[in-house]
Amino acid sequence: MSQDAADDTPSGGGDVPPPPGPPSLWRNRDYLNWWTSETVSALGTSMSAIAFPLVVLYTTGSIAHAGLIAAAQMIGVLLTTLWGGALADRISRKALMVAGPLVQAVAMAMAALLIHDHHYAVALLAATAFVAGLAAGVGKGATTPALRRIVPKEQVGQATGQELGRDMAAELVGAPLGGVLFSLARWVPFALDAVSFVVAAVGAASIRTPLGPDRDGSEERTRVWDDIREGVRFVRRQPFLRFTVIWASLLNALAQAFVLLFIALVRHRGGGPVAVGVVNSIALVGGVAGSVVGPLLLARVRATTVLRVGSWSFAAAFCVVAVVPAWWEIGVVLAFAMVAMVPLNVVIESYVVRVVPDALSGRVSAVNRFGAQGLAWLGPLLAGGLAGAFGPSGASLVLGALTVPLAVALHVTRSLAVLDKPADQAEELALPEPALVG
Repeated sequence: MSQDAADDTPSGGGDVPPPPGPPSLWRNRDYLNWWTSETVSALGTSMSAIAFPLVVLYTTGSIAHAGLIAAAQMIGVLLTTLWGGALADRISRKALMVAGPLVQAVAMAMAALLIHDHHYAVALLAATAFVAGLAAGVGKGATTPALRRIVPKEQVGQATGQELGRDMAAELVGAPLGGVLFSLARWVPFALDAVSFVVAAVGAASIRTPLGPDRDGSEERTRVWDDIREGVRFVRRQPFLRFTVIWASLLNALAQAFVLLFIALVRHRGGGPVAVGVVNSIALVGGVAGSVVGPLLLARVRATTVLRVGSWSFAAAFCVVAVVPAWWEIGVVLAFAMVAMVPLNVVIESYVVRVVPDALSGRVSAVNRFGAQGLAWLGPLLAGGLAGAFGPSGASLVLGALTVPLAVALHVTRSLAVLDKPADQAEELALPEPALVG
């Protein structure tokens, strides 16, 4: 054996062991603190989310009025999402992550007071939901770029799956708990949600990792609107980002329509407030399973296959729940569908985080979120209109039919070439030329 070869051989002999991977996310202090506080917040939000439509449905009986409150919250988010993303690339992300939940806490406390005093006016409740949405849009603008700092890139897919699983598990507990608490005292779910937002703010404040943005003072100061436009241009010029934003926007509108419609379906099958929570929890069992399966599929199955299976499951679920006779069967159908649908979100989020440069992370994630949720506020209004015209079952069948073209689009588009590589091999997109100019 040559001397060169001998020098390359470890003293202990044998193969060189592979370099150790990053430590478990559960040993990452900042991630654990943030994840735990967000879990508490998600639990509170799931209780108020189920209680808002219940307040309206069991006081006025109007699906359309319940839809107005849901739409008000979503419109509030949309109005500040782009602004929040631009701010996340120019001022303290930690400050945004603390301030947003605190404002949401005040809004939910006001809703609790109104309901405690038996003020059920739709306009007042919609106003509190609208303010909470405004604050959420600003605070969420910092979430994705902050996650990039807290978690190594190779663990983003795992973190995304855990985030989705956390939210599903919180809803699994929060939905029936919200129904029970609503039955005891209608204001309690909103008061507890206010407390949970305070916990989220404390969790964000405890993060030690510098979250950025990194600015050396030599960069030319730009206006917020210019930053927003730069993020929009970046998404518009990238086929993958452009397609997923448009596609997700349409799918989310239909999903939000069903969120309200399924409550009407359960009620139509003879279920009360507690039954609504139970059905939601049965469905979320599938969602939790899907969040576990998602990261595993990301490494073993073609990403396009995951997207196609998830979208067709969406369409099938809308149709099947329209015809099952018992209210609990709605939850069973949705549970099976969620196992396939949740990995869809894991795939899209993982690839977006991998390919978007950090310097544009806040703006681009905000544009993606704004686009994906841009039509979501129409969903509750669509549910009210379809239910009035065709009844809850007929409306669900219509939603299933509207989902079919979106599933077909995944088979014919050429904009998903980035998904041909595994997520951990996806290459970061280049910054636009203006951003490279010093």
